Amino acid sequence: MKKFILFFVFTFITIIVKAQAGYNYKQFAIGLDISYERGYTNISRQDNNFSENINFTYNYSPYIPVTAELQFGKLSGGGLIASLDPYGRQYTNHYEGLILHGDFQLGEVIDYSESNILNILKNFYFGTGMGIIFNSNTVQRTNVIDANGPRTYVFPGSNASINFTVPFRFGYEFKIYNDYEEPYMAIDLGYVHNMVFGEGLDGYDDPTSKFKNNATNQYRQIVVGVKFSFGNVTSYNKLIRRF
Repeated sequence: MKKFILFFVFTFITIIVKAQAGYNYKQFAIGLDISYERGYTNISRQDNNFSENINFTYNYSPYIPVTAELQFGKLSGGGLIASLDPYGRQYTNHYEGLILHGDFQLGEVIDYSESNILNILKNFYFGTGMGIIFNSNTVQRTNVIDANGPRTYVFPGSNASINFTVPFRFGYEFKIYNDYEEPYMAIDLGYVHNMVFGEGLDGYDDPTSKFKNNATNQYRQIVVGVKFSFGNVTSYNKLIRRF
């Protein structure tokens, strides 16, 4: 009798699990991103560099991740000759950033159950958030170009500073599924444009009466990332994987 009851319970659980296949997802994820980035500051010539971040995600749903990330990056630009910067300014910023952002994937609102095209489009996302940037600059402070006046002139600003930032994000997430049709891994391709409020990104705070200094500091990132899901399994209200 006990064997019969155990067999019945096991069969019942198996049916439930199979019935939920394709609906389940895990609540958390951890990941790593690599970015190809460039600054947009008061220095006209900017270099391209690489950065990386580690991140932790809470999946409010399969299509609404909320992520905290720790960035480690480098921004640089300018040069000590007039062809690179008309004032001989040059900076290198080895920064760290702590960013909190949320993304919204189209799969949250569109019905992709009967459309191959919508099933592909469901993983496009856009998002925004907020964070802080810890700037650590190495800056050419003194004038090195005779045409700009005495070489004793010192460019104002701070080498170390903290700025508030707002990222604007869009991209595509490739979901990879396990044997239970759950998304257990994802590869992200995205573009992030960060608005940075303050003058710390390049370390220069030049007076507008002498220099062009009227735009918000920014930097952009072209991102490739990977993340792995873990934690409690939660059911969604529609199939996550259609095929």
